[in-house]
Amino acid sequence: MKKILCFGDSNVYGFIPQNGKRYPENIRWSGILKSKLNPDYQVIEAGCNNRTGFCDNPAGKEFTGYKILPEYLSKYNPDIVIIAIGINDLQFQYNITKQYIEDGIEKILTLVKDREILLLSPSVIKENILTSFFSQMFDKTSIEKSYFMADIYRKAAEKYNAKYINLNDYVNPSDIDGLHYEPQAHAKIANEIIKVLKTL
Repeated sequence: MKKILCFGDSNVYGFIPQNGKRYPENIRWSGILKSKLNPDYQVIEAGCNNRTGFCDNPAGKEFTGYKILPEYLSKYNPDIVIIAIGINDLQFQYNITKQYIEDGIEKILTLVKDREILLLSPSVIKENILTSFFSQMFDKTSIEKSYFMADIYRKAAEKYNAKYINLNDYVNPSDIDGLHYEPQAHAKIANEIIKVLKTL
């Protein structure tokens, strides 16, 4: 049985935009993978709300992707790692540049060397975020930077021989907060991931 680590932020965790709670396992995409891929794969869910990929999160190690990822790799020794992270790095408190994003995602991919990698680029942040709770964290500059990510991630995936899915091709965040996915989007993400896994 192959092991798949689903590593990322609140959209891996299954954050519900309507109320901030967590989608049940049969709704969030990492949970859907568990049921659809069983018994051929063991799926490990490692999503965390507000986790950054490459910025040092003041909330600590568990919330800082490049710091906590090695522990997950050591603990579970996965054959395949699905990486869905980076949107929280666009919070205005970090004030990162395009180059920082490029260097950051490469840092993450370097940590996962010698394993099969599937990299998901985050969806572009919607303008709705500016009138939501998350306006305390994201601004117009965050939205602008989110448009860079798909191309940056695609190039990084090519460089590190990783599989790649541009989530913008399949789903959009909720109109409620402009950041998180609704159930139909989670289902689509799971289906696209399964298509890619069949090619590994």
